[in-house]
Amino acid sequence: MDITYDNQLDKWINEEKLAINTLKSVGTLMYDKGIELILFRRHLLEIGASELMNFISYANNVVGRVNNIETVNILAEEMLKLKLAPSKIDIGLLTAEFIESNSQNANKFLCEKLNHIINKDNKSKKAKDVILYGFGRIGRLAARELIKQAGKGQQLRLKAIVVRNLSTEQIIKRADLLRTDSVHGAFKGVIDVDIKNNSIIVNGQQIRFINGGNPEDIDYTEYDINDALLIDNTGAFTDKASLSRHLESKGVSKVLLTAPGKEIPNIVYGINSKEVDIENIDIFSAASCTTNCIAPILHIVENKYQVIKGHLETVHSYTNDQNLLDNMHKKPRRGRSAAINMVITSTGAGVAVTKVIPSLDGKLSANAVRVPTPNVSLAILKLTLKKETSVVDINATIREAALHGNLVNQINYQVEPDLVSSDIIGNSCCSVYDSNATICTKDGKDVVLYVWYDNEFGYTKQVIRLAKQIAKVRRLTYY
Repeated sequence: MDITYDNQLDKWINEEKLAINTLKSVGTLMYDKGIELILFRRHLLEIGASELMNFISYANNVVGRVNNIETVNILAEEMLKLKLAPSKIDIGLLTAEFIESNSQNANKFLCEKLNHIINKDNKSKKAKDVILYGFGRIGRLAARELIKQAGKGQQLRLKAIVVRNLSTEQIIKRADLLRTDSVHGAFKGVIDVDIKNNSIIVNGQQIRFINGGNPEDIDYTEYDINDALLIDNTGAFTDKASLSRHLESKGVSKVLLTAPGKEIPNIVYGINSKEVDIENIDIFSAASCTTNCIAPILHIVENKYQVIKGHLETVHSYTNDQNLLDNMHKKPRRGRSAAINMVITSTGAGVAVTKVIPSLDGKLSANAVRVPTPNVSLAILKLTLKKETSVVDINATIREAALHGNLVNQINYQVEPDLVSSDIIGNSCCSVYDSNATICTKDGKDVVLYVWYDNEFGYTKQVIRLAKQIAKVRRLTYY
């Protein structure tokens, strides 16, 4: 049949109807069964039909795995009939495998693929209470994610937020800051303020505000908080001694720092997270946003090509550490107006990444340029390699890691020729690899790699992933 305007539009409308039905199944699976569906690492909860269709196009054109909405819908509906334990399942991968198998029986196919999830009792993993100590940029994004992920299979329960100088005005202002965000947009939910109980009610979840003076003096058990994971995002405590003060309070059993830490394990989830001793260590660091960006790429390059030496330059969005207008600052240049200047400054990422990848010790220099954008940064890696490569070869290596293996949640492989920084806002991966920007010398020994990162949201997702591991509440998976 010849393609006409009408029949093409009719086809799209029918596919949108299937997409709407699929998204209904996505919601039912999440909130009734604790099963989160993704499509090649793209989250399906709280999206629209057109966005789902875009994800399917991504699967076909970028991932190179055949997907169509008809099959996605069939598999989603079939999952509703199965007795699945709380889990995270890539329906895009399942769809591709189902189509490739030429199977005609969706139930039988799913039973074979999801055998490790069906009829498994995952209730023994009790949800962990979480306390956010501080409520800045990372704290508020962490709150949004923790609230969003609530459901029958809830893993982390945000129970309290600790701030200094607590007052009625503070609670109202903090609620407003959670409700709206100049970079990430409005919160998609309902936030009510309960002044009587020093709380906010967010999508039915009560979250207490607690006055934070001395960390060791707070009794969290008074608020029905026990054996909690405390996420410190203040930046005030960064060494083992100061962070240990949290463990002296009643109700806290583990502490996670959202900054590079001293005398504690610095963890980039997906790189050295399997090596961490959760049973015998109580304080952890999620390292920095830049370290989380470069570590996955450097890990792959080091393992395959071996880095002889290199330089890291970060083009980083301004932060609250800088001044809006020229004023005093303890560090050189950072006192100059962040809104109108490019500011050369230092970064500890070159040294910090060696804590995660020890074989790079002494091989990297690093520096940073702060620029007048509120979010999204760029890491530029100039590396001299022992093994020769090419643009095609090294891009293929990164692409493989982005689609298969242990780093699929960390690396997003981009092929968009017009990619710019604002396109990265909200990307859940900590490393967004710009394949079109890769440079390689003719002899194949020197490469320049460009890696974007949402230094707020992408990093927060890594913090949440590590938090789930520390809390021992990670679900069964298929992806």
